Amino acid sequence: MDRKSFLKILAILPVAGLAMKLSNLRKIAGSLDPTERMPVLFLGHGSPMNAIEENEFVAGFRRTAKDLPTPTAILCVSAHWETRGTFVTAMETPRTIHDFGGFPKELYEVQYPAPGSPELAREVQGMVTKAQVDLDEKWGLDHGAWSVIKHLYPNADVPVIQMSLDHYQSPVYHYELAKELASLRRKGVLIIGSGNMVHNLRMVAWDRLNETGYGYDWAIEASEKMKSYILSGDHQQLINFRSQGKAFDLAIPTPEHYLPLLYALALQEKDETISLFNDQALAGSLTMTSVKIS
Repeated sequence: MDRKSFLKILAILPVAGLAMKLSNLRKIAGSLDPTERMPVLFLGHGSPMNAIEENEFVAGFRRTAKDLPTPTAILCVSAHWETRGTFVTAMETPRTIHDFGGFPKELYEVQYPAPGSPELAREVQGMVTKAQVDLDEKWGLDHGAWSVIKHLYPNADVPVIQMSLDHYQSPVYHYELAKELASLRRKGVLIIGSGNMVHNLRMVAWDRLNETGYGYDWAIEASEKMKSYILSGDHQQLINFRSQGKAFDLAIPTPEHYLPLLYALALQEKDETISLFNDQALAGSLTMTSVKIS
């Protein structure tokens, strides 16, 4: 938004509206400003313990952050917010949700007090035509979001909103919905999908939980095929993951950790390249592979 347009808005505000905080007006104006195209990320978030541990995956998130332009806001699609219908968080101060059990007390004490952005939430609501997007005032930031974003922006000074996964929709539906978010990339918004490409908790090798690089044969097979499709731009094979055979079926027993990958890939433009990082199997039935599109 240029200065002239901004002044026009000020001029037509009713007297009561003049009391609106100047900071909020700046947010509204800033959210509409064009920027250079932002990258897109898919982050393999793994265990919530990554929020407080020092390991190679946390180091990978931090290295990636060093090469990112500073965003005006973040939109995160997390595996841990499934709904009937599509929602975006629209509160000013989203709570830190500790949506897990059986972990050390210090993990439950972690807070990530990033601000929200009701303005961005309304913008997303208005731009999506594929689905009805409703505003949510109750959710907050689940660990699929805060446990990784805290390593990208440890000062919690970038506004964050989440978009939910409609549990009842198909992979192609999610892919097409994600495409409608593309214009946000040129408004300073960093879009992050957070999940795990291979994620089968029922088959975790608990006795090898801390052994980086260990994967069952089927997990390695699925991971290698996924990466091949990602790097070659063959998104259709990834959308049709239920037609890829037994290895994929074991790697993706339920789709919620996989679908955020499709949100990221849907936003890839023709002139962009893809790079992989944190590309490791873990505990037999998980992979931490993460993707940067830029």
